[in-house]
Amino acid sequence: MFKEIPVENFTDIPTLIAQGANRIELCDNLAVGGTTVSRGVMAESQKYASEHNIPIMAMIRPRGGDFVYNDTELKIMESDLFQAQELGVDGVVFGALNDNGTIDEDAMEQLIGASNGMQITFHMAFDAIPLNNQPDSIDWLVEHGVDRILTHGGPLSSSIDTTLDQIKKTINYAKNRIIILPGGGITRQNAEQIQNKLSVHELHGSKLI
Repeated sequence: MFKEIPVENFTDIPTLIAQGANRIELCDNLAVGGTTVSRGVMAESQKYASEHNIPIMAMIRPRGGDFVYNDTELKIMESDLFQAQELGVDGVVFGALNDNGTIDEDAMEQLIGASNGMQITFHMAFDAIPLNNQPDSIDWLVEHGVDRILTHGGPLSSSIDTTLDQIKKTINYAKNRIIILPGGGITRQNAEQIQNKLSVHELHGSKLI
């Protein structure tokens, strides 16, 4: 089982890697779903993880709340992407939507372009996309080279036990064209059961270790 662990700062990274984390998602303010960490945290985390052959995925999100960003916020995100690139970060995590919940294609193209070859995860903004728009959204992300989609299969307020069927539909539609990364409410206790039900190789969660 490949375990991606979200972490707010450098402090816990050495312990998590020693205990079996396979990839780190670096994001401040987990209580609001994650925001971009400081340059110093990003630099030290990437340096340590790289020395231990563990990839770092850096959250690029200027604030909590919705995923509809104005031009200034997109400039901030672009600047943070350039910083991640400069520091040698392996991958980045972001998502941008329109007011109606569809993918903001212009914003995403700008952010994908600024990622310049880093791995890209489209984060749980995916779960805010209306269900009937999700198949087209998957197609768009595949066509634009996004590597994976992080999804809970519904609102985080819903238990993952109640959203597994929707995650399975997403996986079936994706047909291995893009990695579907289940997250939100996955723990050491239920991870194996969820992995078996969904037939996935990667799981995301702060309590997997």
